[in-house]
Amino acid sequence: MSERKKILLRLDPAVHDALTRWAGDELRSTNAQIEFLLRRALAGAGRLPGEVGGMPRRGRPPKDPAAPARAGGAASELDGADTAQQDARQDVGEDTQEGAQDHGGA
Repeated sequence: MSERKKILLRLDPAVHDALTRWAGDELRSTNAQIEFLLRRALAGAGRLPGEVGGMPRRGRPPKDPAAPARAGGAASELDGADTAQQDARQDVGEDTQEGAQDHGGA
């Protein structure tokens, strides 16, 4: 994967706060939320280049389904949070890919 571009982005504080809250609701960082929204806007306008890779996957890798269950057998609240976070990450890639397919992209 090529190196990611770094940019300085000036935002109205209220816009930044709204993006930060939205990112938190979707279990993303503010930076990942901005990239997600930019990719979605590009795909919607038919301007997402075909060679664009998927959103980078962050955080803990998915659990191995063959791994033994935890001692005690009961799932913790954190397990549900991990699943929700993985689902949110997968949604980003699916939304980006669907948008690209709708507009002749990859």
